[in-house]
Amino acid sequence: MKAENSNPREAAALARVAEAAREVQAASAAIEARFTAVGERQASALELARLTAAVQELEDARLALALVIDDGDR
Repeated sequence: MKAENSNPREAAALARVAEAAREVQAASAAIEARFTAVGERQASALELARLTAAVQELEDARLALALVIDDGDR
C-alpha cells in the first residue's frame, strides 16, 4: 500500500486481522504444547475457550476488513 493511497480505516482493520491471527496462533500453540507434554491428552477448558474466542475475533476482524475494502471500492 502506497503512502498516498493509504486509508487509515483499512490500515486499522488490517492491523486488527493481524493481531487476531497472532492470538489464534498463540492459543493454538498453547494447546499443541499440552498435547506434546508427556501424559497430557486433553486441553483445558480455558485453553479451548481462548482458542474459540481468538478464532471468533479473527472471523469478525476479517469481515470488518472486507467491509472497509468493499466500502472503499464504491
